Amino acid sequence: MKLDLKAAANSLALTWGLGLFLMTWWLMAWEGASQDPMFLSKFYIGYRVSPLGSVIGLAWALLDGWIGGAVLAWLYNSFAQGSNAP
Repeated sequence: MKLDLKAAANSLALTWGLGLFLMTWWLMAWEGASQDPMFLSKFYIGYRVSPLGSVIGLAWALLDGWIGGAVLAWLYNSFAQGSNAP
């Protein structure tokens, strides 16, 4: 069985992107907006716990999740092709 590369990439991108977006709004609801740098801001330029930062983080996470999903599906298909399983 092979994975559809586009479907895997899109589903992981949406999961990661929406997860980060919702996590940011959850943090703002409980702790308020903050301009303090977070760990993810080292990787996602412009990301902060703020309304604008949540949109910037969403864009970065969609891109990151899409690339990660495509790589994972490609690796899975490469290994599945090499096995002799039916």
